[in-house]
Amino acid sequence: MERQKIIVIAGKNGSGKTLYVDQMRKQLASDKVRYIAFCDTYGAATDKAYYLQLRWNQHDIDSETPFAGQQLEHIYQLTGADTPERRQLKDSLVELFQFEGLLDKYLISLSSGELRKYQFIKTLLSNPEVLILDNPFIGLDALTRQQLKELLPMLSRERHLTIYLVVARIEDIPDYADEVVWITPEDELSAPPLSLDEDRRQAILSLTSHADDYNSDIVVEMNKVSIRYDNRTILSDLDWTIHQGECWALGGPNGSGKSTLLSLICADNPQAYACDISLFGRQRGTGESIWEIKRHIGYVSPEMHRSYQYNIPAIQVVASGLKDTMGLYTRTNEAEREQCRWWMRIFGIAHLEERPFLTLSSGEQRLVLVARAFVKDPQLLILDEPLHGLDTQNRQTAKDIITIFSQRPGKTLIMVSHYEEEIPACFTLRKRLIKQ
Repeated sequence: MERQKIIVIAGKNGSGKTLYVDQMRKQLASDKVRYIAFCDTYGAATDKAYYLQLRWNQHDIDSETPFAGQQLEHIYQLTGADTPERRQLKDSLVELFQFEGLLDKYLISLSSGELRKYQFIKTLLSNPEVLILDNPFIGLDALTRQQLKELLPMLSRERHLTIYLVVARIEDIPDYADEVVWITPEDELSAPPLSLDEDRRQAILSLTSHADDYNSDIVVEMNKVSIRYDNRTILSDLDWTIHQGECWALGGPNGSGKSTLLSLICADNPQAYACDISLFGRQRGTGESIWEIKRHIGYVSPEMHRSYQYNIPAIQVVASGLKDTMGLYTRTNEAEREQCRWWMRIFGIAHLEERPFLTLSSGEQRLVLVARAFVKDPQLLILDEPLHGLDTQNRQTAKDIITIFSQRPGKTLIMVSHYEEEIPACFTLRKRLIKQ
């Protein structure tokens, strides 16, 4: 069978790719068109019951919350007849995305990469004729990305499927694309990224240290840490010591426990109290409050993006990092607002100050949330997939800012990325998790 077209829509963050896709979907006006958006990695805007820590607070998960396998079977039954061909398709998709071991896992408990795999399987089960994928490769480990790249032309041929890929980087355009729609001119998108200008570099290096920072050589110490949910082991007898000033790259395949491990450090996971964990030289559970811990930590993650469904001005999203809240519930003073504007200028997003957060492109949202992680000049900076969905220039800018920030005295950094080229050279130490 002849392959249908695979068309790429390429442009920078905020260039209008989403608007173009919205218009295209209106013109197609068919129930056979399916769209997997970037935000689907994190949950829909209507998912109001979701909050940042829910994934690790299993006792708060409703008894009616479906397992991933139950939901896939439900979708399978709703979207067509139970034929040998469709059953084989479902089984092959589950196998292809290595989803067999996740079928008995709560949907809400899936990692961001696992959730993206689920979205692919769910969408393909509905027998679409046109499939629009917004940033399809983000959040997937290297092996799954390569498998998906090989899968798309096969799907187009075997399922008689026209595929649109929406990308922000020229490197994400596959060789087999039949056509490219350039929202941003090709020469502009392919131009080498510019390094951060010297004024911004010096501004970051000139920031003064905080007098109330913890003065401990050991920032994080974990001894034989194990995390289990029911019969599923996420982390087993893990040891990890992080000294002040170190930069650690945390790696591992989708579902290996990276975000769970970071949730223990960020005081988002209640199981931390049952583990032997010290932060800033203080044993967890010895009287410190969650807010005392968070005051010294800057954090961005896929889970945060998933739960940040507040349509407030971008500057208020950044300001919420000063208060360690999702949304902003207290009035900021002029000094705090200027601090937010300062970091927005550093990241090149000052023009977004009054734009409602949910009207921004996914890449612009990510930059706002990264600025939120930096805004209080934290002692410990935790960056879980911070460059998701960013175009080439914004990635370079963010990488430069991370590198310069790490050069300041007493700054400790942890970064997660499935792209080796995203990890700045300052991350000289590595911790790799394996899937249990």
